[in-house]
Amino acid sequence: MLEVRSLAKRFGATPVLRDVTLALAAGEFVALLGESGVGKSTLLNCIAGLEPADGGSIVLAGQALGQLDDDARARLRRARVGFVFQAFHLLPHLTVHENVALPLLLLGRPDPQRVDALLAAVGLDGLGARMPAQLSGGQLQRVAIARAVVHAPALILADEPTGNLDPGTAARVLELLRAQVREAAAACLLVTHSAAAAAQADRVLRLTASGVVAA
Repeated sequence: MLEVRSLAKRFGATPVLRDVTLALAAGEFVALLGESGVGKSTLLNCIAGLEPADGGSIVLAGQALGQLDDDARARLRRARVGFVFQAFHLLPHLTVHENVALPLLLLGRPDPQRVDALLAAVGLDGLGARMPAQLSGGQLQRVAIARAVVHAPALILADEPTGNLDPGTAARVLELLRAQVREAAAACLLVTHSAAAAAQADRVLRLTASGVVAA
């Protein structure tokens, strides 16, 4: 589902990622650990095609990102990737239900029942009509998670998805992600500092200044 080879990324003259190589198969749930500042979020952005790499290659669902233009990468991301951002990136002028429904609408596949089911799955049943400004940080995180998986993406990229959640809700969210991986034969790359979250993964990798190693 995902193959990253010898990936390199710099910001100006400062190298952020060096010789990063990893692969995820369909049905895999993989946790990625690493110290703050080592480039975990940058790696996710490169994999999603949001940041251009300076070296190496990324193949997502059989397509080499380096061979696609911006529009083609956006279409691939829209159809095949679900991204849980640390900063949520919800649209403030849309309701909770509308935010979660947006990926389906962009794909021409509206499905209000699936949106409702996912909101219930993350513990937000009955809050679909609220605006993002009316929610707590933990609730916003759960909206972002529901939005990321609503279109059954082939690859889920989750950047600290349980960081704002209590242990019980975090466990519920991790089970939802695992269920999406099973049901859609997807792959999930979970960036986390949580030992409990990492323990739920099939494999645990660690990003270091020199690349990726098994944890």
